[in-house]
Amino acid sequence: MPIYNFSAGPAVLPQEVLQQAAAEMLDWEGSGMSVMEMSHRGKEFMSILAAAQHDFRELFAVPANYKLLFMQGGAIAENAIIPLNLLGRKSQPATSDYINTGSWSTKSLKEARRYGNVNVAASSEDSHFAQIPERDSWQLSKDPAYVHICTNETIDGVEYQFTPDIAAETNDAPLVADMSSHILSRVVDVSKYGVIYGGAQKNIGPAGLTLVVVREDLLGYALPACPSAFNWKIVADNDSMYNTPPTYAIYIAGLVFQWLKKQGGVAVMEQRNIAKAALLYDYLDSTDFYRTKIASNSRSRMNVPFFLADEALNEAFLAGAKENGLLQLKGHKSVGGMRASIYNAMPLAGVQALVAYMKEFEKQRA
Repeated sequence: MPIYNFSAGPAVLPQEVLQQAAAEMLDWEGSGMSVMEMSHRGKEFMSILAAAQHDFRELFAVPANYKLLFMQGGAIAENAIIPLNLLGRKSQPATSDYINTGSWSTKSLKEARRYGNVNVAASSEDSHFAQIPERDSWQLSKDPAYVHICTNETIDGVEYQFTPDIAAETNDAPLVADMSSHILSRVVDVSKYGVIYGGAQKNIGPAGLTLVVVREDLLGYALPACPSAFNWKIVADNDSMYNTPPTYAIYIAGLVFQWLKKQGGVAVMEQRNIAKAALLYDYLDSTDFYRTKIASNSRSRMNVPFFLADEALNEAFLAGAKENGLLQLKGHKSVGGMRASIYNAMPLAGVQALVAYMKEFEKQRA
């Protein structure tokens, strides 16, 4: 029986990637060493790093005037690192604008308040984060240090289906985006953003690696309190090697980038992701046995939260799912219900198996 892992993160990895990593575990390409044993400054790992950097830039179409940083601490650490690096662009105390669309953007803005003023320019909290606020409802500052959005909320299941244009209202403030849970799942015009960041453990690789794509003109404004290891300019000047990077996580991410290229790249993956999400949402919309709270124009392709109309059946649903090889479907503790995370590495067959099980469970219990 095939096993399908719907975990929100750390999440499913391509089987081909895991098999290659297993084959190379004791001896990477005849070096006599595991990647975990290599010096991060040795020629072997430097070649791994260079390939990962090149492949990501190609897949994500990163313009030449942007730096790619491999860092640690996850997106939660970047919630502090962002204001520490960008508030210095303005006179202190500086203001940043945040759009609150769910659990992760809420965490982001709370952290930012430790370092400067925060203007919550729009929020969907009143609707229990069921949709992205309409762009014309945003009350942006006239000259913020930056505007922050979370383009896909892993817990709440909303995703931006548009790229907000903020330049005219904000004196060309950079748009900063947490893309942790859908990076490389859809085509993105990087030039529309000043900073894009994300933890790798949802759609790229194992926990421990954080990717930051930052426009070069935004470097060099770190506040004095910013630790040197988190100063983007220092990290960029040292090609992500200022301190020992998460070497094995970078290696696995590099294998995932190679796998994505073999699949045809991000545009191909986007079409697959559209098909997978449509299959699941179409079924949810067809039945009253299950329900989803997310507005149709804000639904995430990566993270699909749903609820049984009779939540007394939750434990039976999860037990049956496990018996059928469908793992990690329990929703986040803050929202309850169920959640299917269907990242790039989740095959269409996994979503088909989930829908088939949901139909059978409904047939037996309705």
